Amino acid sequence: MNKIEKITKKIETDPQNREYSKRGIGPLFLADPRAKILVVGQAPGRVAERTRLTWNDRSGDLLREWMGVSREEFYDSGLIGIIPMDFYFPGTGKGGDLPPRPGFAEKWHDPLRETMPEVELTLLVGSYACRYYLDLKKSARLADVIHNYKDYLPEYLPLVHPSPRNRRWLKNNPWFQTEVIPYLQERVAKLMGH
Repeated sequence: MNKIEKITKKIETDPQNREYSKRGIGPLFLADPRAKILVVGQAPGRVAERTRLTWNDRSGDLLREWMGVSREEFYDSGLIGIIPMDFYFPGTGKGGDLPPRPGFAEKWHDPLRETMPEVELTLLVGSYACRYYLDLKKSARLADVIHNYKDYLPEYLPLVHPSPRNRRWLKNNPWFQTEVIPYLQERVAKLMGH
C-alpha cells in the first residue's frame, strides 16, 4: 500500500467520515506525486459524489476553460492534483451546497500535499480555499484578494469560484478575464509543458 492509499484509508476510517463510509462513499480527491499544479476547491457537489469525479460539472468546465486544459489533461495527465476543502459532499442548505466541514482541511491537506512534492502552483478556488491558505482576516473582500493576486505568487493564485452563481461577479469584474485568466493560462501551459 503506497502513501496515498494509506492516507485514503485513514480518511475513510476517521469518525468524522463514518456516515459516508457506511454508505460506501469514499473521499474525493486526486493526488499524484508528479503533480505540478494543485487545485484546492470547496467540496464535491452532488454530481461529483455520484460520478466519483471532482469538478465534474459546469463549474469544472469553466475552471478547465480558465486554465486552458482539456478534461483529459485535467484528470489523467498526472500533472494536476485536486484536494478540496472537504472530500465529501456536505449536503444542501437554503442557499445551495453547505460549506466544507470545519477542521477537515487542517487534518488532511498537509499529509496529501506532502505526497506531491513537485507542486509549483496552488490554485485557490473560491473563498473557503483562499481564506484557509492565505490566512485572511474576516474583513478581507475576496474581490480585492483576487485583484491583488500578484501578492501571493508564485506559490498561490486566488480565483473566484467558477460556479454559475458567480456570473454577476464575473460581469462586474472584467479585469478578472483580462488580467488574471491570461496569467493563469500562461503559467499552467508552462507547468504542463505546452
